Amino acid sequence: MPRPPAHKKQVSRAVEVLRRLKEHYPEAPCSLDYQSPVQLLVATILSAQCTDERVNLVTPHLFARFPDARGLAQADLGELEILVRSTGFYRNKARNIQGAAQKIMTDFAGEVPRTMMELLTLPGVARKTANVVLAHAYGINGGVTVDTHVRRLSNRLGFTITQDPVKIEQDLIKLLPQPDWENWSIRLIYHGRAVCNARRPACERCFLIDICPGAILPVNQGESL
Repeated sequence: MPRPPAHKKQVSRAVEVLRRLKEHYPEAPCSLDYQSPVQLLVATILSAQCTDERVNLVTPHLFARFPDARGLAQADLGELEILVRSTGFYRNKARNIQGAAQKIMTDFAGEVPRTMMELLTLPGVARKTANVVLAHAYGINGGVTVDTHVRRLSNRLGFTITQDPVKIEQDLIKLLPQPDWENWSIRLIYHGRAVCNARRPACERCFLIDICPGAILPVNQGESL
């Protein structure tokens, strides 16, 4: 995907944020447990409105029972619902997982597709899920994964002014080098959990405070400005 033009200062600041994120969070693995592309797809579908920790508690039992697309496609829907119940919205998730598995079997010869366009034809799959699967299952940086942390921090850092995940992704694509599209998201998620949380961002101990336009300065520092 070609990168649209962006303001040079914004690009420079985004690259500096990326450099610092890499320095503070040198490892950026996917936090979901999986052993195949279809298991990653399922785990990512389950992660909607649910913590990765909870998903990782659920998937061992799910994958022991239905380890592949064929098993999931043929599973009893009621049993699927029971297995994924604790992740929330379990009826929709179970239905989407089975629908995606059935389409993978009928349309893609049992293999999770490797393109954004094809992935988006699967039930329950939007760009966030597709980006995760492409990046971590196939090593393809097809876009920037935008979850709640990435949306919130990208706005706070001044890299976007919208809440629409698709528009945020396009804004970030303009600013970041393609090889770092996915690990930007993972590291920003780490930072959102560790420092820049939603309720009380710890700006006083944030390594981005000097280049973050949304930073809340300490009282004594603010008074001296």
